[in-house]
Amino acid sequence: MAGESTEVVLSNQDLREVTAFAAGCAEGVLEIFEADQPDDPRPRDAITTAWDFARGGERGKPLRDAAWAALAAAKGTDTEAAREAAWAAMAAAGAAYLHPLAKATQVKHILGAAAYAARAAELVAGDDRTVSAEHVEQAVQRATPVVVDVLARFP
Repeated sequence: MAGESTEVVLSNQDLREVTAFAAGCAEGVLEIFEADQPDDPRPRDAITTAWDFARGGERGKPLRDAAWAALAAAKGTDTEAAREAAWAAMAAAGAAYLHPLAKATQVKHILGAAAYAARAAELVAGDDRTVSAEHVEQAVQRATPVVVDVLARFP
C-alpha cells in the first residue's frame, strides 16, 4: 500500500519493558557464564546496566559499552554454553536499542536474550531440547502485555 509506514512507534516505556524482559531472561543463565569465567564481571555488568535502564536510567554510552563488553567476554569462554550465556547478557543490554524500523531483523532485540539463554541451558543439559523448551515457556510467561504488544508491531 502506498504511504505505508516503515517506522514502528516505540516509547521509552516500551523500550524499558523490552529491556526488563531481556534482562530477566539473561539473568537466568548468568551462572553458566560465571562457572566458566568466574573472574569476568562483564556479562553481569551488562545485565545490571540493562536493569538500570529498565528501571528508569539513561539509554546512553554505558549501556552500549556494557553490551559490547559482554560480547567481548563471550569470545573468551571455554564452552559453547558459556558463550551463549554471555550473548544473552549482551542481548539484554542491547535490547534498549530496539530500533523503530518495521523490519523483522529488529525482533532479535526483543527475543535475542531469551533465545541465547534457552540455548545455553540446553547445552548445559547435554543438548536436551526439553530444557530449552522449558526456557522458552518461561520467557513466554515473563513477557508482559507491553512486550507482547511491542513484538506484535514488527513484521
